[in-house]
Amino acid sequence: MSDKDADSVILFYKGNYYNRSSAALRICLLLGGMWQLLFVLIIIPRFIRNFFYGIIARNRYKWFGKKEECMIPSPELLQIYLNKKIIPVSYICSKFEV
Repeated sequence: MSDKDADSVILFYKGNYYNRSSAALRICLLLGGMWQLLFVLIIIPRFIRNFFYGIIARNRYKWFGKKEECMIPSPELLQIYLNKKIIPVSYICSKFEV
């Protein structure tokens, strides 16, 4: 894994590391429900997915705003992560430096 990869979301799941769009899509699959429908985008070549992932990542604060504090997951959301054994290496919060 390169230093460039560490500047993105990273998922460690069942002994494998996933980054960028692959991590985001795999997290959607693991969350289940309507989120798992997005996993169909995995058929798009990685370089194309990562191009759009980069655009979204660079503009997310402009489009969706920025929080001063990290979200504390609800007990229901926390249980989903714990049941699925999802271990996010990087957390979606700009206050934490990895």
